[in-house]
Amino acid sequence: MVLGTGLGGVTGRFAEAADVPFAELPGFPAGAVTGHAKRVSAGRFAGRRVVALEGRGHYYETGDAGVMRVPMETLAALGVRIVVLTNAAGSLRADMPPGSLMLIADHINLTAANPLIGEGGDERFVGMVDAYDPALRRLALRVAAARGIALAEGVYMWFPGPSFETPAEIRAARVLGADAVGMSTVPETIIARRLGLRVVAISVLTNFAAGVAAEAPTHAEAKAVAGAASEALGGLLEGVVEALDDA
Repeated sequence: MVLGTGLGGVTGRFAEAADVPFAELPGFPAGAVTGHAKRVSAGRFAGRRVVALEGRGHYYETGDAGVMRVPMETLAALGVRIVVLTNAAGSLRADMPPGSLMLIADHINLTAANPLIGEGGDERFVGMVDAYDPALRRLALRVAAARGIALAEGVYMWFPGPSFETPAEIRAARVLGADAVGMSTVPETIIARRLGLRVVAISVLTNFAAGVAAEAPTHAEAKAVAGAASEALGGLLEGVVEALDDA
């Protein structure tokens, strides 16, 4: 799993945990975005062996959409076949206030950036229909309902950052069908699909996007709300991992 801004607390649920900083792993992103511990944690979670990336590299840190290629390839080499991606995102919907969880059903990428640009061979032409595995999404919704966790489904739109979106951009995103916006996740999804991995992704909605509410979004708010929501996210992820045999 990949844990986004302020969501590293989920690894507190791991048993027999061991950590390795990204800085000690060749090819892993070395940036320093607050809210990202930048380490790999491995342990037992819901009765299974899991590997979590606490933090990620972002396109806005390097200008490279493939900044997460090596970490994703490493997960695949370790035998991972299902990837759970999480992020902090801005909500475009009044019925999904800060602190809500959104299951990503699809995404919009109009950035002109793609981690597969420059790659050779026909394998780069990756189909993105059902990029977010339908069976895993159904499982997440069942688990959320059983545990009393509110979980909406929606479309995530990737913006490159690091500046937040303008109100005009958010109005355009809404017209295009977006329910949430953020600065990550889409590159990892594309890489994961290129590697043949199944993907399920969950956004913690940490703020209303620009123009949706009177207050402008801030990174400090995103970190604070994400930290508060990590308990619900952890419970949802625990249930999903525990029930993976049903997906």
